[in-house]
Amino acid sequence: MKITIRKRKIGTIPLLEVVSIAELHQPLPLIVYYHGWQTAKELVLTQARKLASKGFRVILPDAQNHGERKAAVSQIPSLTFFQSIQSNLFEFDAIIAFFEQLKLINGKVGVGGVSMGGMTTAALLTHHPEIDAAACIMGSPSLLNYRSMLKQSLQERDLKLPADYDDLTSWMKYYDLATYYPQLSHQPILFWHGIYDEKIPFKQTDDFVRSYKNEQIIFHAANEGHLVKVATMDLVAEFFYEKLL
Repeated sequence: MKITIRKRKIGTIPLLEVVSIAELHQPLPLIVYYHGWQTAKELVLTQARKLASKGFRVILPDAQNHGERKAAVSQIPSLTFFQSIQSNLFEFDAIIAFFEQLKLINGKVGVGGVSMGGMTTAALLTHHPEIDAAACIMGSPSLLNYRSMLKQSLQERDLKLPADYDDLTSWMKYYDLATYYPQLSHQPILFWHGIYDEKIPFKQTDDFVRSYKNEQIIFHAANEGHLVKVATMDLVAEFFYEKLL
């Protein structure tokens, strides 16, 4: 199957559209797939190709401050990181609306991402029941728990945060999947997390799964660190093929 990669821009959002040439103009299930911290959309192209080969239209946006929108990381700890996630949340509707207007979505929408992109994915589930399936790969399902861990780490390293840090990041409490999951419609969610992840704690995903375990949550705990290998990409592709196509 021949895959085409098209560069597009929706307003100020640069993205790649990855799809089979044979299905280029057909309405398909659409998957928005988000890259990780300090990387770019091109770094998830292998995953996108695997998804496109199974019959999906895959959209890879550059998060704010990344890729074609690259900006210096703020000296204020975590400002750029959380700003990037929040911008992804702001822009999701615009991406979906663009492809709906072109009549290139068949009504089914999936979302996935790695690391920061996985956290974006989990946060989107709190407000978007139209998402039919999601894959959170080595990302925390709890923005609040991640923020607490980060605060403790920064304090231990004597890095100063604004006195009103919790208020400045108060939007997170409305997008914390671990808080709102019992109230939500339960779409299929794939979680993959390395037990030895040194950047985003495995425990945060493990705690979520143990608290809310049900048949719609698929959890793969791997003897890995903060790294996605080909086998994991294949797992993600198979998950969406089973749950979204």
